[in-house]
Amino acid sequence: MKPGPLPDPPGDLPDRSITIVEFAEPVFRTHDICRNPLYFGKSCANRFDAPDRSFGVLYAGRDLYCAFIETFAHVAGTRIITTTALEKHALSTLKPARPLGLVDLTQSGTLVRIGADPRLFASDHEVARRWSKALHDHPRKPDGLLYPSRLDPEKHALALFEDRMPKIVALDMESWYAPGPMRRILANVIEHYKLELIENRFVVPRKPASAARQGKLFIDP
Repeated sequence: MKPGPLPDPPGDLPDRSITIVEFAEPVFRTHDICRNPLYFGKSCANRFDAPDRSFGVLYAGRDLYCAFIETFAHVAGTRIITTTALEKHALSTLKPARPLGLVDLTQSGTLVRIGADPRLFASDHEVARRWSKALHDHPRKPDGLLYPSRLDPEKHALALFEDRMPKIVALDMESWYAPGPMRRILANVIEHYKLELIENRFVVPRKPASAARQGKLFIDP
Protein backbone atom coordinates (compact mmCIF):
# COMPACT_ATOMS: atom_id res chain seq x y z
CA MET A 1 0.00 0.00 0.00
CA LYS A 2 1.36 3.40 -0.99
CA PRO A 3 1.89 5.60 2.09
CA GLY A 4 -0.15 8.76 2.32
CA PRO A 5 1.15 12.20 3.21
CA LEU A 6 3.19 12.77 6.32
CA PRO A 7 0.95 13.70 9.29
CA ASP A 8 1.20 17.17 10.78
CA PRO A 9 3.34 17.67 13.89
CA PRO A 10 1.63 16.22 16.98
CA GLY A 11 0.03 18.65 19.38
CA ASP A 12 2.29 17.49 22.20
CA LEU A 13 5.52 18.07 20.25
CA PRO A 14 6.63 20.80 22.72
CA ASP A 15 6.61 18.13 25.46
CA ARG A 16 8.52 15.54 23.44
CA SER A 17 12.26 14.98 23.57
CA ILE A 18 14.16 16.26 20.55
CA THR A 19 17.81 15.50 19.83
CA ILE A 20 19.93 18.65 19.74
CA VAL A 21 23.49 18.32 18.48
CA GLU A 22 26.20 20.96 18.93
CA PHE A 23 27.43 21.79 15.45
CA ALA A 24 30.70 23.72 15.13
CA GLU A 25 31.78 22.80 11.57
CA PRO A 26 31.99 25.04 8.48
CA VAL A 27 29.09 24.51 6.07
CA PHE A 28 28.96 24.68 2.28
CA ARG A 29 26.46 26.52 0.13
CA THR A 30 25.88 26.64 -3.64
CA HIS A 31 24.34 29.91 -4.78
CA ASP A 32 24.05 32.33 -7.69
CA ILE A 33 27.55 33.70 -8.22
CA CYS A 34 26.22 37.27 -8.40
CA ARG A 35 24.49 37.07 -5.02
CA ASN A 36 25.52 37.10 -1.39
CA PRO A 37 25.87 33.53 -0.05
CA LEU A 38 24.06 34.56 3.14
CA TYR A 39 20.45 34.34 2.02
CA PHE A 40 17.63 33.52 4.43
CA GLY A 41 14.57 32.90 2.29
CA LYS A 42 10.96 33.59 3.22
CA SER A 43 9.41 32.64 -0.10
CA CYS A 44 7.64 29.48 1.08
CA ALA A 45 9.15 27.83 -2.01
CA ASN A 46 11.50 25.43 -0.22
CA ARG A 47 10.98 22.45 2.04
CA PHE A 48 11.65 23.94 5.47
CA ASP A 49 10.64 27.56 4.88
CA ALA A 50 8.47 29.03 7.62
CA PRO A 51 4.85 28.60 6.47
CA ASP A 52 3.92 31.98 7.98
CA ARG A 53 7.13 33.71 6.85
CA SER A 54 7.91 34.51 10.48
CA PHE A 55 11.61 33.67 10.00
CA GLY A 56 14.00 33.18 7.10
CA VAL A 57 15.79 29.92 6.36
CA LEU A 58 19.27 29.41 4.90
CA TYR A 59 20.01 26.02 3.28
CA ALA A 60 23.49 24.53 3.20
CA GLY A 61 25.32 21.22 3.03
CA ARG A 62 27.52 19.58 5.61
CA ASP A 63 30.01 18.89 2.82
CA LEU A 64 30.49 20.11 -0.73
CA TYR A 65 28.95 16.95 -2.21
CA CYS A 66 25.66 17.77 -0.52
CA ALA A 67 25.93 21.43 -1.53
CA PHE A 68 26.36 20.27 -5.14
CA ILE A 69 23.52 17.77 -5.47
CA GLU A 70 20.98 19.87 -3.56
CA THR A 71 21.34 22.51 -6.29
CA PHE A 72 22.37 20.79 -9.52
CA ALA A 73 20.65 17.41 -9.09
CA HIS A 74 17.64 18.39 -7.00
CA VAL A 75 15.29 16.68 -9.46
CA ALA A 76 15.45 12.88 -9.30
CA GLY A 77 16.89 11.41 -12.49
CA THR A 78 19.12 14.38 -13.30
CA ARG A 79 22.25 13.12 -15.04
CA ILE A 80 23.46 16.05 -17.11
CA ILE A 81 25.24 19.08 -15.69
CA THR A 82 26.15 21.98 -18.00
CA THR A 83 29.22 24.18 -17.84
CA THR A 84 26.98 27.24 -18.12
CA ALA A 85 25.10 26.25 -14.96
CA LEU A 86 28.37 25.67 -13.14
CA GLU A 87 29.77 29.05 -14.17
CA LYS A 88 26.66 30.80 -12.89
CA HIS A 89 26.97 29.25 -9.43
CA ALA A 90 29.54 29.58 -6.68
CA LEU A 91 30.51 27.33 -3.80
CA SER A 92 30.90 29.24 -0.54
CA THR A 93 32.29 28.01 2.78
CA LEU A 94 30.48 29.56 5.74
CA LYS A 95 31.39 29.55 9.43
CA PRO A 96 29.01 30.63 12.24
CA ALA A 97 30.60 32.69 15.03
CA ARG A 98 29.52 30.14 17.65
CA PRO A 99 28.54 26.45 17.68
CA LEU A 100 24.93 25.89 16.58
CA GLY A 101 22.33 23.79 18.34
CA LEU A 102 20.62 21.80 15.58
CA VAL A 103 17.71 19.38 15.72
CA ASP A 104 19.49 16.21 14.57
CA LEU A 105 17.12 14.28 12.30
CA THR A 106 19.86 11.94 11.07
CA GLN A 107 20.31 9.76 14.16
CA SER A 108 18.54 6.47 14.83
CA GLY A 109 15.31 6.93 16.77
CA THR A 110 14.98 10.69 16.35
CA LEU A 111 12.10 10.59 13.85
CA VAL A 112 10.07 8.05 15.82
CA ARG A 113 10.37 10.09 19.00
CA ILE A 114 8.84 13.17 17.41
CA GLY A 115 6.21 11.31 15.39
CA ALA A 116 7.74 11.73 11.93
CA ASP A 117 9.31 9.47 9.29
CA PRO A 118 11.49 9.92 6.13
CA ARG A 119 8.58 11.50 4.25
CA LEU A 120 9.65 14.65 6.10
CA PHE A 121 12.60 14.90 3.66
CA ALA A 122 11.04 13.56 0.48
CA SER A 123 7.32 14.30 0.21
CA ASP A 124 4.93 17.23 0.51
CA HIS A 125 6.66 20.56 1.17
CA GLU A 126 3.62 22.12 2.79
CA VAL A 127 3.58 19.60 5.62
CA ALA A 128 7.38 19.80 6.01
CA ARG A 129 7.10 23.57 6.46
CA ARG A 130 4.66 23.06 9.33
CA TRP A 131 7.16 20.65 10.91
CA SER A 132 9.90 23.26 10.50
CA LYS A 133 7.78 25.86 12.28
CA ALA A 134 6.87 23.42 15.08
CA LEU A 135 10.51 22.43 15.64
CA HIS A 136 11.58 26.07 15.51
CA ASP A 137 9.03 26.85 18.25
CA HIS A 138 10.08 23.93 20.48
CA PRO A 139 10.99 25.07 24.03
CA ARG A 140 14.63 24.11 23.45
CA LYS A 141 14.85 26.83 20.78
CA PRO A 142 17.09 25.15 18.19
CA ASP A 143 19.13 27.17 15.70
CA GLY A 144 18.07 24.96 12.80
CA LEU A 145 17.72 21.44 11.44
CA LEU A 146 20.28 18.81 10.41
CA TYR A 147 18.68 16.30 8.06
CA PRO A 148 19.49 13.69 5.37
CA SER A 149 19.70 14.85 1.77
CA ARG A 150 16.77 13.51 -0.25
CA LEU A 151 19.01 12.38 -3.13
CA ASP A 152 21.87 11.04 -1.00
CA PRO A 153 20.76 10.18 2.57
CA GLU A 154 24.38 9.55 3.58
CA LYS A 155 24.97 13.28 3.09
CA HIS A 156 23.49 15.81 5.48
CA ALA A 157 21.89 19.18 4.78
CA LEU A 158 21.14 22.07 7.10
CA ALA A 159 18.22 24.47 7.38
CA LEU A 160 19.27 27.40 9.58
CA PHE A 161 16.77 29.74 11.24
CA GLU A 162 17.58 33.40 10.63
CA ASP A 163 16.19 34.70 13.93
CA ARG A 164 18.51 32.40 15.92
CA MET A 165 21.70 32.85 13.89
CA PRO A 166 24.88 34.41 15.21
CA LYS A 167 27.12 36.26 12.78
CA ILE A 168 28.14 34.02 9.87
CA VAL A 169 31.47 34.59 8.11
CA ALA A 170 32.00 33.63 4.47
CA LEU A 171 35.45 32.01 4.53
CA ASP A 172 35.79 31.71 0.79
CA MET A 173 33.80 31.72 -2.47
CA GLU A 174 34.71 30.16 -5.82
CA SER A 175 32.88 29.46 -9.06
CA TRP A 176 32.01 25.79 -9.44
CA TYR A 177 33.78 25.92 -12.81
CA ALA A 178 36.85 27.87 -11.72
CA PRO A 179 40.21 26.55 -13.00
CA GLY A 180 42.76 25.02 -10.67
CA PRO A 181 41.82 23.10 -7.50
CA MET A 182 38.06 23.54 -8.11
CA ARG A 183 38.33 21.50 -11.31
CA ARG A 184 39.70 18.56 -9.31
CA ILE A 185 36.93 18.92 -6.74
CA LEU A 186 34.33 19.08 -9.51
CA ALA A 187 35.81 16.00 -11.23
CA ASN A 188 35.56 14.04 -7.98
CA VAL A 189 31.92 15.03 -7.46
CA ILE A 190 30.96 14.24 -11.07
CA GLU A 191 32.66 10.84 -10.85
CA HIS A 192 31.10 10.03 -7.47
CA TYR A 193 27.56 10.54 -8.79
CA LYS A 194 28.33 9.30 -12.34
CA LEU A 195 26.98 12.49 -13.90
CA GLU A 196 27.61 13.82 -17.40
CA LEU A 197 29.24 17.21 -17.81
CA ILE A 198 28.51 18.87 -21.13
CA GLU A 199 29.88 22.05 -22.69
CA ASN A 200 26.91 24.13 -23.83
CA ARG A 201 28.50 27.45 -24.71
CA PHE A 202 28.22 28.07 -28.43
CA VAL A 203 30.08 30.90 -30.12
CA VAL A 204 28.18 32.21 -33.12
CA PRO A 205 30.63 33.30 -35.86
CA ARG A 206 30.40 36.90 -36.95
CA LYS A 207 29.24 37.54 -40.50
CA PRO A 208 31.67 39.33 -42.80
CA ALA A 209 30.39 42.76 -43.79
CA SER A 210 30.00 41.71 -47.42
CA ALA A 211 27.86 38.68 -46.54
CA ALA A 212 25.74 40.75 -44.17
CA ARG A 213 25.06 43.35 -46.88
CA GLN A 214 24.04 40.66 -49.36
CA GLY A 215 21.82 38.87 -46.83
CA LYS A 216 23.77 35.64 -47.23
CA LEU A 217 24.12 32.98 -44.55
CA PHE A 218 27.74 32.75 -43.44
CA ILE A 219 29.00 29.40 -42.20
CA ASP A 220 32.42 29.18 -40.68
CA PRO A 221 34.09 26.08 -42.25
